[in-house]
Amino acid sequence: MKGTPRRETWASTMGGHVDDAVVRAHTTSVATIDTGEPLGRQAREEVERSTLRLGAALSHGAGNRAIPESPDPERTCFERDRDRIIHSSAFRRLAGKTQAVVYPRDHQRTRLTHAIEVAQIARSVAAGVGANVVLADAIALGHDCGHGPGGHAAEEAFDTFLPEGFDHGPWGADVALASLNLCVETLDGIRNHSWSRPAPATIEGEIVSWADRVGYCAHDLEDSVSAGIVRASDLPAAVRDVCGTRRSDQLRVFVDALVRTTCETGQVGMDARTASALAALRRFNYERIYTRPESLDQWRAVVEVLQSLVGWYLEHPASLPLDYHDEEDPVRGVITYVAGMTDRFAFDAAVELLGWNPDKLPRGIGHGV
Repeated sequence: MKGTPRRETWASTMGGHVDDAVVRAHTTSVATIDTGEPLGRQAREEVERSTLRLGAALSHGAGNRAIPESPDPERTCFERDRDRIIHSSAFRRLAGKTQAVVYPRDHQRTRLTHAIEVAQIARSVAAGVGANVVLADAIALGHDCGHGPGGHAAEEAFDTFLPEGFDHGPWGADVALASLNLCVETLDGIRNHSWSRPAPATIEGEIVSWADRVGYCAHDLEDSVSAGIVRASDLPAAVRDVCGTRRSDQLRVFVDALVRTTCETGQVGMDARTASALAALRRFNYERIYTRPESLDQWRAVVEVLQSLVGWYLEHPASLPLDYHDEEDPVRGVITYVAGMTDRFAFDAAVELLGWNPDKLPRGIGHGV
């Protein structure tokens, strides 16, 4: 069957376009750049040393890793970390994990889009204060890779089974991303990004802690307004008067405050007025979005489903994939498997393995969505 002209034109580009022994993507390419030696790792490290402010994390060779590695000739150690996170299965699965709504619909944030937005905020702040943009990017992209299905409710569900409890930051650094052999600075930022954790050891980690809060406060509000849960006009004057009601305005105000205050004081933070507005926005979200009756019902259902799944796999260890068998600590092996599930996979498993009634699934999961 003969293809359309557009399809035939596309097929004709299979091998690119050859001109003077250079294969190009477009026949009309005109963009050029000065020739010279490739700017490999050492050149990039030199740029860091000459441009970043004192106190910023500098990449050095292969980086400090649990398993020593030889330096990469092209990439800095933090660039390697960022690339490994982006290509990891833990990062990909964030696309199917709850941000504020279980199994979000097309226009609602997932943990993946949240991580990407946090990375954008962190990069903006890091660039503005003269910190290591690449390290901030890597930490931000990986900061939520330890989350289980159903958002923070998974932490409550898994707490029951682990003596040390389940905290998505340490779990992400020490379990979900452990096989990547990331640098200690990247792991530290991921492990300690939550404000309830010890402070990160680097400025870049501190930046991500703020970027995470700024990101979710602004975009969870926007998603909830879009879903009809709240109205932007409901925001208290303490928020509206400082940063407005639109996400774009809020991000501009918060990022500017972070950059300005950090440059003035040498510590990552905000001035009191802007920080109070962010706190008021977060408080509004908690009262009107996260703890509204429907959200609490969703939370309880997630906890029940995940705990039931853990119990089922502990009783049926032969059904657990071999990679997750842990003879010394079988509970930890099961938690690792269930925590890695996406929302859809976990709730499909509840229906299939536990005979769960689909009508009792959290809102957003059931049939017809």
